[in-house]
Amino acid sequence: MRILLFLATNMAVLVLVSTVFNLLGLEGILAANGVDLNLQGLLIFCALFGFGGSLISLFLSKWMAKRGTGTYIIEQPRNRDEQWLVDTVRELAAEAGIGMPEVGIFPSQAANAFATGWNRNDALVAVSAGLLQRFRPEEVRAVMAHEIGHVANGDMVTLSLIQGVINTFVMFLARVIGHTVDRVVFKTERGYGIGYYAVTIVTELVLGFLASMIVFWFSRWREYRADAAGAALTTNTHMIAALQRLREEQGMPQDLPGELTAFGISEQIKQGFAGLLRSHPPLEDRIRALQAA
Repeated sequence: MRILLFLATNMAVLVLVSTVFNLLGLEGILAANGVDLNLQGLLIFCALFGFGGSLISLFLSKWMAKRGTGTYIIEQPRNRDEQWLVDTVRELAAEAGIGMPEVGIFPSQAANAFATGWNRNDALVAVSAGLLQRFRPEEVRAVMAHEIGHVANGDMVTLSLIQGVINTFVMFLARVIGHTVDRVVFKTERGYGIGYYAVTIVTELVLGFLASMIVFWFSRWREYRADAAGAALTTNTHMIAALQRLREEQGMPQDLPGELTAFGISEQIKQGFAGLLRSHPPLEDRIRALQAA
């Protein structure tokens, strides 16, 4: 259902933007200034690559997570800890109303966990060996409830949708600007000159950097929702205790691959302007939000 919503939303965005272009007569305005550009065709081209890339990443997310982290999937529990972890995830998944996800452990001493997958009924949740060893059972349960919250909220699909929209418009605007500069400033009459390629590449980098702030803002917002879900599936006290324990260990190096950072439960501290590019809110803010609930 969420994948259908994903595709329907993408189509609605394209139809809306195409209608706006026609109402404003942008193609005619550009043509009057010597810029021969098929805006609708370019938009469709960018959407195929922008949304297509996000959709492919979504479907491959579990496979990439397993390969990138070396996650061991618990198919038959080998000891009491693994049995307890599988039973805990099963209970949380049933309470959250989702299918039983795959459960894994990845070889890292850093305290972290992640969830990924294209479908809330076909997901993967994994915890680091270090967190499982050092945290108290109620804290581990709260961390896993947080990850189950991500799955139940459909965060992976929503983040892919946002990324797809951003990819599309970054590609589209960069090429419109590059084409316009190439025609108007560099006076290229046929084909594409060096101005088009240079301006397009630079503009895509700049717009991509600025647009990434939107993705990171959403990623930070969804962490609060996952914390709230974790508190609802366990208790507020246990979720706060887990976050406080994560705060105590925040100085340890994190070794989740970059593409999985947004799906972990915590990340390294970033200060100043870099705070706009963090996928998680400060743990202090997350703890205060739960205390105020």
